[in-house]
Amino acid sequence: MKLNIITPDNVLYTGDNVYLVQLPGFDGSFEVMNHHAPLISILRKGKIKVENKGENPIFFDVNGGVIEVLENHVLILAE
Repeated sequence: MKLNIITPDNVLYTGDNVYLVQLPGFDGSFEVMNHHAPLISILRKGKIKVENKGENPIFFDVNGGVIEVLENHVLILAE
């Protein structure tokens, strides 16, 4: 799936072959995988974990934000 993580200052991550994204949801952590159902959610302060097949996970610290999942594209607007 395609993933974009954007902050007000810059683009933290852009990738086309993301396998899994683990997020700090408002009510607890959750994961998004390929072909996930459409979703909009609020994020709290925590770490975003990004996994690509065959590579080590990448972590990003965020202070909150919003996630949108639509048509195998994940957009995260992070603080």
